[in-house]
Amino acid sequence: MEIYENEHYTGERALFQLKDAQVRNCLFDDGESPLKESRNLKIDHVTFGWKYPLWYGKKHEVRNSTFLEMSRSGIWYTDDSKFIDCHIIAPKLFRRCHNIYLENITFDDAKETLWKCSNVEMKNVKAKGDYLAMNTNGLKVDHLELDGNYFADGASDIEVTNSILNSKDAFWNCKNVVVKDSEINGEYFGWNSENVTLINCTISSHQGFCYMKNLTLINCTIKDSDLVFEYCENIDAQINSCITSIKNPISGEIRCEGVAEMIRDDKDIDLSKIRVLIKKENGYEQI
Repeated sequence: MEIYENEHYTGERALFQLKDAQVRNCLFDDGESPLKESRNLKIDHVTFGWKYPLWYGKKHEVRNSTFLEMSRSGIWYTDDSKFIDCHIIAPKLFRRCHNIYLENITFDDAKETLWKCSNVEMKNVKAKGDYLAMNTNGLKVDHLELDGNYFADGASDIEVTNSILNSKDAFWNCKNVVVKDSEINGEYFGWNSENVTLINCTISSHQGFCYMKNLTLINCTIKDSDLVFEYCENIDAQINSCITSIKNPISGEIRCEGVAEMIRDDKDIDLSKIRVLIKKENGYEQI
């Protein structure tokens, strides 16, 4: 592979259509789209300081590199690429990308990042910013620390493990979600979503789990949460805590340690289709 090393590149499309090369210890700034339409690059210890550095690329491996604030909208329409040990300061990274692997990544501003992508794997990622992973299909996440609202809005086929999500309106309008061994903090969890399973999770959410279909909770804790399960259908919930209030679930079964308030004020709901069971010494008692 040809090597590009210890250089400072400026100007638009500085290394346009670069192929089968190594780029090491370089700085790209003061010029848009420096590596547009590139293929099969090994990028190491590179700083990107200007817009659109990696558009329409394929088969890149990017390590130990930094995307500065002005490299915003930096990686769009790029496929089959890995990003490892990188610091991403710019917003709006990764749009309409496919087969992307992210490991040991810090997103200082993850606003509107990973939109409309497919087959994305994230491992050991820290991110701050709203609307991460909107409308992404095929998202596998392990050890994500997120401080940002509206996570995965409209996304599908999602697996999240060992993560902490401080995110209002997380998992809205989603399909096929599995979350394991994670903590989720934020109002209005999961509205309008289908086929959602949470296992060994702790959730804190005012008015969460509403307008959902096919919801399963296994060995979960719901804390500081009220008005939950409103108009939720086909619930199978095993909850190891008391719930502040449950409001108008439609169908299924909820098993929990206790309910401070049970609200049933919609006369159109068929109460024979929903069971709420409180744990007692010798089993469960329906309320």
